[in-house]
Amino acid sequence: MPRRFIDLTIGLVGGAMLIWFSTMSVDCQEVTRAVPRTGDGKPDFSGFWEVLSKADENIEAHSASRGISASVGIVEGGELPYQPAALKKRKQNFAARKTADTEAKCFLPGVPRIMYVQHPFQIVQTPGLLLMLFEYLHAKRNVFMNGHHLAGPLDWWMGDSRGSWDGDTLVVDVDNFNDETWFDRVGNFHSDALHVVERYTPADVDHINYTATVEDSKVFSRPWRMNLIFYRHKEPNFQLLDYECQAFLLNDIPLIANKK
Repeated sequence: MPRRFIDLTIGLVGGAMLIWFSTMSVDCQEVTRAVPRTGDGKPDFSGFWEVLSKADENIEAHSASRGISASVGIVEGGELPYQPAALKKRKQNFAARKTADTEAKCFLPGVPRIMYVQHPFQIVQTPGLLLMLFEYLHAKRNVFMNGHHLAGPLDWWMGDSRGSWDGDTLVVDVDNFNDETWFDRVGNFHSDALHVVERYTPADVDHINYTATVEDSKVFSRPWRMNLIFYRHKEPNFQLLDYECQAFLLNDIPLIANKK
């Protein structure tokens, strides 16, 4: 093959790659500029957000069944690493799910479940405190940016959230849970040894990439992680509305529907 042809080919390929890398660099810069920022230069997550996932029904990948929509799940690897004894407990929870799930009792859903319940939530951000207000049950989370976990042992429904920054990623360490909440409606559960580390990374002005790493030495054989995307609500005059939960037994629904 002539030397001139080889040189020309290398030049064309190199030029194309340079243009591609330059375009990628510009795109990344545009995304960075598009993310709103606070006065101290941190990403500003203020606004109304919601997931489009069906994770509240079942965080693992699953087929559709009565009352449960099909979903690819949000758990990395697809399956939770239960210890054998805990797996038996999960099966018991599933059998009793219509009455045992805290959702049926209108209790707070805990963390991370509150983040993917299918209701919107609002973030109000200041340098020292990131406040999350949820439409679901009027729940709220205080993420303190300048403090440490309170000395325990403590057992709170929503845990104790402490935040820090890793570049443009908000890292929230959550500890001091009780063992009353589930991850979803089918009985995936945790103990009071639950420890969650959340990461909120802006993808662009209207999307947040969310991960939660879950540790629980009493239930799982190793830490595992879930992934979600939060979508910004941009409808005019959007606001959180009232959601007043009415406790009832889910298995009573057919009985009520069949009454004449």
